[in-house]
Amino acid sequence: LSLFVSISVIPMFSKQLYTMRVTRAIEIKEHKKGILVKIGNGLMSLMMFLLRNVMRNWVTRLATILLLTSSAVVIAYALFPKMEYLPQGNRNFVINILIPPPGLSYEERKEIGESIFRSLKPYFFKDHNGYPGIKNMFYVGSPDIMLFGLNSIHEQRAGELIPLCQRVINNLPGIFGVSQQAGIFQTRLGRGRTINVDISGADINQLVQVGGTMFGIIGREIPGSQVRPVPSLELLYPEVKIVPLRDRLKSAGMTAQSLGVAIDVLLDGRKIGEFSQEGEKKIDLVLKSPDTEVTSPEDLYDKPLATPMGTIVPVSSLAKFVKTTGLTQIRHLERNRTVTLEVTPPFSITIQEAMEIIKQKVVPALEAQGMLKNVDIRLSGTADKLVETRKALQFNFLLAAVITYLLMSALFGNFIYPLIIMFTIPLAGVGGFIGLKLVNLFIAPQPLDVLTMLGFIILIGVVVNNAILIVYQALNNIREKGMDYKEAIFDSVRIRLRPIYMSASTSIFGMLPLVVAPGAGSELYRGLGSVVLGGLAISTIFTIFLIPSLLMFVIRFEKRGKLSE
Repeated sequence: LSLFVSISVIPMFSKQLYTMRVTRAIEIKEHKKGILVKIGNGLMSLMMFLLRNVMRNWVTRLATILLLTSSAVVIAYALFPKMEYLPQGNRNFVINILIPPPGLSYEERKEIGESIFRSLKPYFFKDHNGYPGIKNMFYVGSPDIMLFGLNSIHEQRAGELIPLCQRVINNLPGIFGVSQQAGIFQTRLGRGRTINVDISGADINQLVQVGGTMFGIIGREIPGSQVRPVPSLELLYPEVKIVPLRDRLKSAGMTAQSLGVAIDVLLDGRKIGEFSQEGEKKIDLVLKSPDTEVTSPEDLYDKPLATPMGTIVPVSSLAKFVKTTGLTQIRHLERNRTVTLEVTPPFSITIQEAMEIIKQKVVPALEAQGMLKNVDIRLSGTADKLVETRKALQFNFLLAAVITYLLMSALFGNFIYPLIIMFTIPLAGVGGFIGLKLVNLFIAPQPLDVLTMLGFIILIGVVVNNAILIVYQALNNIREKGMDYKEAIFDSVRIRLRPIYMSASTSIFGMLPLVVAPGAGSELYRGLGSVVLGGLAISTIFTIFLIPSLLMFVIRFEKRGKLSE
């Protein structure tokens, strides 16, 4: 839309403005140059002086090209930060997942919840001991999972409650847990900024042993990290196994499968069909015994069953109960038993850094102890997503560069001049890394996440514009005006310098609030803004020297037109 306005509305408006009587007054005021005009003229004279020294001979030109290009590559390599997956945001919600000891009763789980509420009661609805107040809180103490969550009366300070929650958890005997501020892109419990370390093998006892050792090593190698085992590193959860007595089942005309169906009916119920009416949702028909009939394993052991032979016998005559211990879940990964450690690194360590520590320090330490025989370890979850996203964005970056190059080749009717223009991309890249580094130093920590990486793709289509103006104007000076090659380039830079810096200045100052303005959501777009702003600023300054130096080596092949009168 702005392109359409610039080639239609602006010319017509300008013609009307310049033909009015106020034009004379504007011309008179032009003689009274302000301070900004004087500064602009001074900078323009300085840049042209530096350019003439750079363009003095082929040695100075070549030195400029090598210096700027190599410096861009070296600085970009030195400043290339470790990568994050998605911005965490500042969501007003802290979730705490508890890992209790085996065999907690209902009363013990209830007492744990009441203890948590008593510990946090002084913080309800008011700030206390330097921590923000708690607005809402809940607790779940089921046999499958234990957790509590809360939010703050201050929308932007929920993360400050994490140390408080960790202190409360550490005061619970026999319990440890993980406290996290839920990310704005997080959709599942405990699946925010985490790395899943999957430990797979055939022997569950060996997996638990490896998991426990790795738990300690990760805590030592990644200080401040939180590790949550899934399902658990404990093999002592009480369980009851119902072992069919096959000879007795055969005598009663039953099989192990039919016994399992009958036990299912006595416990949770069994779906036997559906009831439906036209225009209404289907209703599942479930056959089950009353909840009050079976309240313990012993009750189930004595319940009567009707056999196909027409007799009624207790469950105890068809199966035996074995009291044992084990895990609360059976998890498989590619048909192998699996224990997973969900590692949440501190915000001072990026996801990529944590992945490298696990691969380069934690896993070799286990191998040195001989614990990984018949055990496979791999990273998944956020780690997988980060690797996939990085590969996709690298491909998109190259694709954007190729499309830009081919498009300019078609417009110029030449493959050399677009290649020269593409040399501005390394300058823009190093500018993006410099901008990101300055934000980390002076404003707020900002990792190289997915949204920030998009800034480098945006830069490709933005930074080439200045170089296009210089090359196009130089070619016109030679083809249309018959100017000398070097003078054509000087004239091109002199004519285009002011509009280049005017457009760059408006873009830079227009995007500056994205980087420096605080407030809710600023952590989402701050990285993107710093990359685009830094890349545009650096490339605008040094394009003036790099592009003319490169252009001078190839523009001599152009045929000069007739000198204009």
